[in-house]
Amino acid sequence: MTLENKTILITGGVGSFGSKFVEIALKKYNPKAIRVFDTNEFKEVEMERRIRDDRLRFFIGDIRDYDRLKMAMMGVDIVIHAAALKHITVCEYNPIEAVKTNIAGAVNIVKAALDQGVERVIALSTDKAAYPVNLYGASKMVMEKIFIQGNTYGANKGVKFSCTRYGNVVGSSGSVVPLFREQAKNGKITITDERMTRFWITLEQGVEFVIKSIERMQGGEIFVPKIPSMKIVDLANVIAPYAQKETIGIRSGEKMHETLITLEEAKHTREYDDYFVIEPEFPFWPYSKEKYGKNLPEGFVYSSDKNTQWLSDLRKVIEEQ
Repeated sequence: MTLENKTILITGGVGSFGSKFVEIALKKYNPKAIRVFDTNEFKEVEMERRIRDDRLRFFIGDIRDYDRLKMAMMGVDIVIHAAALKHITVCEYNPIEAVKTNIAGAVNIVKAALDQGVERVIALSTDKAAYPVNLYGASKMVMEKIFIQGNTYGANKGVKFSCTRYGNVVGSSGSVVPLFREQAKNGKITITDERMTRFWITLEQGVEFVIKSIERMQGGEIFVPKIPSMKIVDLANVIAPYAQKETIGIRSGEKMHETLITLEEAKHTREYDDYFVIEPEFPFWPYSKEKYGKNLPEGFVYSSDKNTQWLSDLRKVIEEQ
């Protein structure tokens, strides 16, 4: 299944991911229509003026509003759920709002998709959902559970729910790259800890991975790409080699290293050439685990510090953003 001749709804459609998805999908995959669903009127108008395409539809709406979601999903084949409160500090300071958007909003997505008979629904998660230590990660972990369990209701209606989980997106609004660039103008960059590592993926890679996951999904999987790691201090040195580096310590709710597949999840994860599939542990999963992919070794953990793949040409990656 591809996106060709499909009607797609993307929540958070004017965000970093949504904007790149719209650009790539219109250019390469020939959808019937893309419905951009977001609360940001200004950015929707800006996108409409920038990308003039008759296949684009713009919906003002909040994922907290079930009735609006249900209406927006009428006649939709595929839903990509990218809307969320994503900043760690914002979620920590506004926990109730984070729960309303990231958790209650996910419930609304599932319910509306079931009611409208959407074929496939995929949600974007984060490495922070694995071993969560902050509210953002915890809310995304719950979101994953809601989506995976949604398959117990969707099986009889032909509705499939899955998730993708990947690391930091280079150059996105939540990335440290824009912050470092801004700080570099003043000659000083703040680093939390020189030992800190992160998984990294470009926006385009993230979009293509989500599209491939839509094609592969049977319902219930969490798809994890094989992506490189990077040391934060190396990133700072590439962006501003001559700037002063000040170590300020790890912030509240922040990890030294990130994990994409936990020790416990590895026991029901299959490995493929360039991605992993965390399979559900529920009885609705009818697919043979012997025929596809391979088992992970005992004690496997996919973490940014133990990764075997590291970004080698940081300057090229940054310059392309």
